[in-house]
Amino acid sequence: MPLVEMRTAKITGKGQIAIPREVRRAEGFKEGTKIAILVYENRVELRSLDQFNEKMFTALASEKSLAKEWLSKEDDKAWKKL
Repeated sequence: MPLVEMRTAKITGKGQIAIPREVRRAEGFKEGTKIAILVYENRVELRSLDQFNEKMFTALASEKSLAKEWLSKEDDKAWKKL
């Protein structure tokens, strides 16, 4: 995929960045848009969750949301042996 444009952003002390207006417009990111952050060995990508189908959502589930489904210490012990 060829590079279309390059912009810079500054990371705040809280680890936040502002996505430049031109990039938000080009990608269709509006206030409240939920995005996926994909981390590869040599790059990071931001994509709208609208680009993913339902089968991909399990890959995007956070540890916190998965922890709600964890039933007990016994479950934890059983999974450690796998």
